[in-house]
Amino acid sequence: MPTGTSAATRMDSRRSPSSIMPDAKTIRRQISTGQWRGTTVGRAGRHVQTGLVILPKAEAYDFLVFCQRNPQPCPLLEVTDPGCPTPKTLAPGADIRHEVGLYSVWRDGVLVEEVTDIAPLWQDDFVAFFLGSSLTFLQALADAGCVSSVGVVLYKTNIMCKPAGRFAGPMVVTMQTLPAAKVARAVQVTSRFQATHGAPIHIGDPAAIGITDLAQTIGPAPPNGIPPGDVALFWACSVTPQTVAQASAIPFMITHSSGHGFVTDLEDHDLAVP
Repeated sequence: MPTGTSAATRMDSRRSPSSIMPDAKTIRRQISTGQWRGTTVGRAGRHVQTGLVILPKAEAYDFLVFCQRNPQPCPLLEVTDPGCPTPKTLAPGADIRHEVGLYSVWRDGVLVEEVTDIAPLWQDDFVAFFLGSSLTFLQALADAGCVSSVGVVLYKTNIMCKPAGRFAGPMVVTMQTLPAAKVARAVQVTSRFQATHGAPIHIGDPAAIGITDLAQTIGPAPPNGIPPGDVALFWACSVTPQTVAQASAIPFMITHSSGHGFVTDLEDHDLAVP
């Protein structure tokens, strides 16, 4: 199981994401100035959030192919030019060196530190990849009355991604649990968000995808397992590159820390299929 990922990956199930939030630029400014140090789970309203992977140019092509071969866990929304810290489409004027709440730094597949600013680490050959995140559709699920009883919990599965170059490893998923009567609605809602993982990849028995112990999470365990009468739903997750970095001993990679998404200028309806 990946270690060191942010412990605050589980959204409080007693509240749904709020649709009344500051604009994206304000949120990013609060993050960059240290006014906001918490996660972005359920706290950025309808703003599209992304996962982040930063690699040296020499590794970037193989990772681009990896994303193309594994579009569910790694739905690619934008790639920057080498050395450019600004996404031109998702958030013109943003600076990804400062505007993610917590970054994970990986060396030879080992998480060596988590930092709140990567400007001291930045290199002229760095390429940034922005991956669709299921944090984006939490508001749409809440609007449909589909709020998970256990929040959002991350697991490593036995589903192996299709390799590309040296990039290979298991898929990570997010689990939510809902009453059986809400399952079909949750599938309908998230099917509209293909750019942010789409519909669940699995519904039902966690063991069928290699999750044999619900306590073995990436982050905190769900309270008392799956509540009686609830069904577990599993979506592909943009934390997958972190397990791939571990499995493949990638020499150097910077990612978002789990639960700390990059908040873009887009809103969920900009990505949703009509």
